[in-house]
Amino acid sequence: MTKKEYARTIWTLFKKELWGYFNSPIAYIFIAVFLIVGNWLFFQSFFVFQQATMRNYFSLLPWIFLFLSPALTMRLWAEERKSGTIELLLTLPVTNWQAVLSKFLGALSFMFIALLLTATIPLSVSFVGHLDAGSLIGSYLGSLLLAGAYLALGLFVSSITKNQIIAFVLGLVSCFLFFIIGYDFVVMAAPNWLSPILDSVGLGNHFDNISRGVIDSKDLVYYSSFIFFFLWLNVRAIGKRAWK
Repeated sequence: MTKKEYARTIWTLFKKELWGYFNSPIAYIFIAVFLIVGNWLFFQSFFVFQQATMRNYFSLLPWIFLFLSPALTMRLWAEERKSGTIELLLTLPVTNWQAVLSKFLGALSFMFIALLLTATIPLSVSFVGHLDAGSLIGSYLGSLLLAGAYLALGLFVSSITKNQIIAFVLGLVSCFLFFIIGYDFVVMAAPNWLSPILDSVGLGNHFDNISRGVIDSKDLVYYSSFIFFFLWLNVRAIGKRAWK
């Protein structure tokens, strides 16, 4: 298979995955909950302080994503395994990487669309004062990277169970643990030899760095490595189960 054919297969599967969301109520419920909850929680405090900043909004997003990302990924492999369609998918001239990447890119693109729909928030805030463009761009980039990390982890969890509820709960707990383990209250309670490791692998620390507008290569490398690692685990998981 040439590179062009490889990319075309991913593109075809990606479109199927992305439009699959919009062919069911899932997409509209997800986006509605995401926008309503995010806007309501943010503007509650915004109208009290009247400050032209979205810092509070982006501090809420990791926790909103924490519930919505596993809800988005729980069915992607679990349903395929339960219905038996995973065997059909993996017998097609499609590699495991193509199958995994198409599902991941479809979910990430859906999250990107949801984030785009929040553009009304910075427009509203700009009427109060001047927004810091660097911080705003960094916060949106950090949010998308964090969403990608949650989705990659959630996809892997979905690939190891047939039950969507179990996939949701395990995905939520896994994302929560990876998000908080780098924070000071966890690092300080850990043994000295473990503290530097926890500090470097916590999703929350790297998100905070980028959301301040400081786009450091180490944070980008961290997120890229995290996403690749769990996609690789996903490939390994479905590869093993395909032969069972």
